[in-house]
Amino acid sequence: MMRGCWLIVLMLAWLVPSAPSRAEPPVAAPSAMVARITLDGPIGPAAAEYFDDAAQRAVADGAVAIVLQLDTPGGLSESMRQIIGRMLAMPVPVLVYVAPGGARAASAGTYILYAGQVAAMAPATHLGAATPVSLGGATPMPLPAPKASEPARAGSGAPPAQDEPGDSAESHKVLNDAIAYIRSLAQLRDRNAAWAEQAVRGAATLTASEAAQQHVIDFVAGDVADLLAKADGRAVRVGERQLTLQLAGASVRDYVPGARTRFLGIITNPTIAYLLLLGGIFGLALEAMHPGAMLPGIVGAISLLVGLYALQLLPVNYAGLALMALGIGLLVAEAVNPTVGAFGAGGLVAFVIGSVMLMKTGVPGYAVNLGVIGGIAVGFAALLGTVVWLVFRARRAPPFGGEAAMVEETGRLLESVAAGGESWAMLHGERWRVRCAVDLPAGAAVRVVSRQGLLLWVEPAPAVATV
Repeated sequence: MMRGCWLIVLMLAWLVPSAPSRAEPPVAAPSAMVARITLDGPIGPAAAEYFDDAAQRAVADGAVAIVLQLDTPGGLSESMRQIIGRMLAMPVPVLVYVAPGGARAASAGTYILYAGQVAAMAPATHLGAATPVSLGGATPMPLPAPKASEPARAGSGAPPAQDEPGDSAESHKVLNDAIAYIRSLAQLRDRNAAWAEQAVRGAATLTASEAAQQHVIDFVAGDVADLLAKADGRAVRVGERQLTLQLAGASVRDYVPGARTRFLGIITNPTIAYLLLLGGIFGLALEAMHPGAMLPGIVGAISLLVGLYALQLLPVNYAGLALMALGIGLLVAEAVNPTVGAFGAGGLVAFVIGSVMLMKTGVPGYAVNLGVIGGIAVGFAALLGTVVWLVFRARRAPPFGGEAAMVEETGRLLESVAAGGESWAMLHGERWRVRCAVDLPAGAAVRVVSRQGLLLWVEPAPAVATV
């Protein structure tokens, strides 16, 4: 019995000190990770695809928030709405940050800035000028100013403009839709809706400090670290949830575009798409004029297909595209069947006008470089001038083939000839049957005076021909 009691005591003594040692030590929580996505340049299909892909990867990697660093002159409405739609559907907050110094969030960038749970700007940046551009490339006319019951805040931008006679219903629809959209974003994020309307109505702009004072953005931050520090502890709404940001000390991971996105960004550059289109057309034209060359046809077909794919993603003016096609057709016709330059001149004019009209230049960042158009036009003009010069030169040149070319040619008799008789002579390295009105010995120099089929009439020539 005593032995059993001692055994129990020893077991308890062993269990009591060992209990703490069996408990797992606390593990420090890993630091939060914030993803940074940089949109630098016009908002287009490539930018929308990049943001969508990078945002999905960031969420899958466990990012607690996304910093969308923005520097854009604007872009396409469809791509802008695609980015904003993805932002609103994100399960993590998106902090939109206009940076670095000197950057801007103009036009479409202003809408994106309003859509973020946190909106911030670096010093020496600006935003605004969000008036939409209609499908025809013209800016819709401004609508009447807001009612007195909803005044714009002080310093909100340009004074409201009044309706002009001839305002189209379509322009009003475009402008009304844009105003409603940006006001809905402002109300969702509890920001200055009156100034947002003025940015659309009158292309109002603000600097970073002015935007912070007018509650267009939340604050001004010097860099990303300052942005995270100032955003830490803020209550934001993500979908239907209310969250408090815990971003102090979070690490920042950059998400760069993938290969497909970079390729799409290159070909959707309006100037690159324009050059691909031209290269494709002229490659196929060269293949048609020189069948079997293969390389021009292959390269031209690939370039044309890639260029057409890029054009269907861009704001193309189809009247400009038709003028370009007409101009190129006339230039090719001039090269194949030269005239006095009528086809070429008309084609050059049509090509230049169509090139300028090709892209809707009212959309920020989407216009073909005028220097490229001018350089190609000068090249076409030089080619046209060369073709016309060669045509006139050929018309002035003496004949070098056929019956007319044989007259006045000189050669040497291979055999002697009697008056009115026939013999043989060497002309142009060929043996010809000749007839002469006078006697001539073998080796005498003769000149052709006429031709009758394969018989040449000759006469004595003063000089010896080179044979």
